[in-house]
Amino acid sequence: MHDIRWIREHPQDFDAGLKTRGLAPQSDAILAVDKALRAAQTNFQTAQARRNEVSKQIGQLKRQGQDASALMAEVEALKGTIASSEEEEKAKAAELELILAGLPNLPASDVPQGANEKDNAEVRRHGAPPSFAYKPKEHFELGERMGLMDFERAAKLSGSRFVVLSGGLARLERALANFMLDVHTREFGFTEISPPMLVRDTALFGTGQLPKFAEDQFQTTTGHWLVPTAEVPLTNLVADEILDEATLPRRYTAWTACFRAEAGAAGKDTRGMIRQHQFYKVELVAVAHPDRSDEELERMTGCAEEILKRLGLHHRVMLLCSGDMGFSARKTYDLEVWLPGQDTFREISSCSNCGDFQARRMKARFRAAGEKGTRFVHTLNGSGVAVGRVLVAVMENYQQPDGSIAVPDALRSYMGGIDRIGA
Repeated sequence: MHDIRWIREHPQDFDAGLKTRGLAPQSDAILAVDKALRAAQTNFQTAQARRNEVSKQIGQLKRQGQDASALMAEVEALKGTIASSEEEEKAKAAELELILAGLPNLPASDVPQGANEKDNAEVRRHGAPPSFAYKPKEHFELGERMGLMDFERAAKLSGSRFVVLSGGLARLERALANFMLDVHTREFGFTEISPPMLVRDTALFGTGQLPKFAEDQFQTTTGHWLVPTAEVPLTNLVADEILDEATLPRRYTAWTACFRAEAGAAGKDTRGMIRQHQFYKVELVAVAHPDRSDEELERMTGCAEEILKRLGLHHRVMLLCSGDMGFSARKTYDLEVWLPGQDTFREISSCSNCGDFQARRMKARFRAAGEKGTRFVHTLNGSGVAVGRVLVAVMENYQQPDGSIAVPDALRSYMGGIDRIGA
């Protein structure tokens, strides 16, 4: 959510930020509604003050035995003005909130301007792609040949974009999640959380999925929503709270299933596990002091990148341009891992600083030592990393000539010492 006071003071800067997102200017429309809202508030307050003043005068006249009928008639008229002004205030406040809730965060000053992923900037890369004496296979070819990855049976159960993993691949998926959780909690100071995976509207609104992206979510008959990412419950842990500055930053991690309708993904990645309706992810969330959220983003990105380094996976870090960032982000790094079977890099993690955008929606604040007022926290989130996609990466990068998968050294203790997964 945007700060209306900032928009009043910087309308041109606001429109310029939206322009980098590919959006038309909005400040005139916003400020028109804001002006009408403030006028309604003024009318309401003026009428209330006048009613209170007249009511006192009526009391004085009655105590003096004088005629108060004219003033009593004025009070009756003021009641109508107060009611209409209050109704107008509520209507304009709702209209303003609806407009602001549908607009994305503005990019940070160091975010490159651009329209899509072609305009993203490479920051660094690590390692080198493995070499093969044969054309490497894609993960679904490997998994299906081993009989451990079944899309047909999953389709019978649930339809397209689902998978059934079994045996060594199911264990490898679990091993990856446990490995990531151990690294993030034991070494990087994240607190492990086991959150609900059904949330209310307010939680999705707080992190920016509602109201604009309702079609991308799954809703139950009870009105709950299945979480599209653990970012939603983890970030909302501080909703409607005033935190002590000394407790910042707060760092949370969780391994959960994630559910996405993929409404706009028709025809994309129809084979394999890259784009599923249900998948697993280890999420990282930080609630930070506004003065230190930029360094927190660098730290979080490094935590996610360390997972790929320890798995020996060739990857690169990309700074997303203004037109490719997510709705709530002001700055985002994507980690892209090399997939030999596809002969390309694919996104495996996005780490974003949302500034106070989500905090305003959630009403999440902190109180600095010695200060009477409060300030909004900054929130950050990132994949640490997507379990399904790193499973894909391990399979394709560690495939063997006979179709088996070598287990990376970092995972062998989690696999009971197994060093290879075969049919």
